[in-house]
Amino acid sequence: MIQASHLSKSFGSIHAVQDVSLSVAAGEIYGLVGSDGAGKTTTLRLLVGALKADAGEISICGYDVRRQGEQARAQIGYLSQRFSLYEDLTVLENIRFFAELRGLKRDEWLPRCLDILDFVGLSAFKERRAGQLSGGMKQKLGLASALVTRPKVLLLDEPTTGVDPVTRQDFWQLLIRIAAARDVAVLLTTPYMDEASRCHRVGFMRGGRILAEGRPSDLRAALQGRILEARGGPLPELRRRAAEIEGVEDVRPFGDKLHLRVAPGMAESVIAALSDAFPARAGSPLEARLIPPTLEDVFLSLER
Repeated sequence: MIQASHLSKSFGSIHAVQDVSLSVAAGEIYGLVGSDGAGKTTTLRLLVGALKADAGEISICGYDVRRQGEQARAQIGYLSQRFSLYEDLTVLENIRFFAELRGLKRDEWLPRCLDILDFVGLSAFKERRAGQLSGGMKQKLGLASALVTRPKVLLLDEPTTGVDPVTRQDFWQLLIRIAAARDVAVLLTTPYMDEASRCHRVGFMRGGRILAEGRPSDLRAALQGRILEARGGPLPELRRRAAEIEGVEDVRPFGDKLHLRVAPGMAESVIAALSDAFPARAGSPLEARLIPPTLEDVFLSLER
C-alpha cells in the first residue's frame, strides 16, 4: 500500500531526509521512531505529497505521488501533529466538512460520519464544539475526520503526544482495530518506545536516515544476552567504574539503575568485575543481572 524508495529532502544545508526506503502492507502498523529532528515528520509530508522530494519514488496504492498526486492523496487519511480542525464548529460539522470536501453527498456522509463517531467513541459529543473538547477527544476527532473517506492508507504524525495514558491506550486500541478490521495500512511517527513495541514493524530514524528496521521482537533479539541491569552504591561512581570494565560497550542511566550493553559472551565476566569493584556494603549492595533488552536499548545501541 505504501512504497517509498531512496527518498531525500534537504532545506538548504539541512539534510532532513536521506536515502529513506520503506514499505507498509495492508493491515500493518509501521512505526517510524526517533527523537525530535530525526526527519519523521518530513518523511510523512513527502509521502502525503505536501512536500516534493529532491530524489526518490513514492507509490500509494499503486499511484505515483509525483505524477498521480490527486489519485494517491484520495487513498490517504492524514492526522497532523497539531490539532488542525475548526474549533468553532461542532464535532459533526468538522467531519461533515472533510466529507463534503472529498465530494461525499449527504446520503453518503451522514451515515458514514455517525458510524465513525460511534467507532471512535464520540457519538455523545457530536454537537459539542471542537474547541471545548479535551486533548484526547480532539485527537479522536482528528482520527475520525481522517477516516471519513474510508482511506486505504493512514498517516499519523505523533498522534498521542500530550494526551493522558488512558487516552493513549484507547487510541491504540482504535488503531489496532482499524488496521485489522478495515485492512488499512497505518504508518505513524512516535518518540515513545512503548508505542513502537505495539507496531508490527518499526524503523529507527536519526539524522534523516533509517538506521534499522524490523519487527520489535527481532530487533530486541539482536541484543539478547548483552544487556545488564546494575544498581547499588552512588550511581555516578557506579557508572564511571562500569564504563572502565573490559567488555562494556555502553552505560546508560535508567531511573535509579544503569543499563550496560556488553560485548557478546561477556556478561558473566562483567558481572564478576562489577562485584569485585563494588564489594557488598551494608545498606547498598550491588545488584547486577542480565535482563531482556528493550527497544530503547536497541535504539541507543545504534548511536555512533
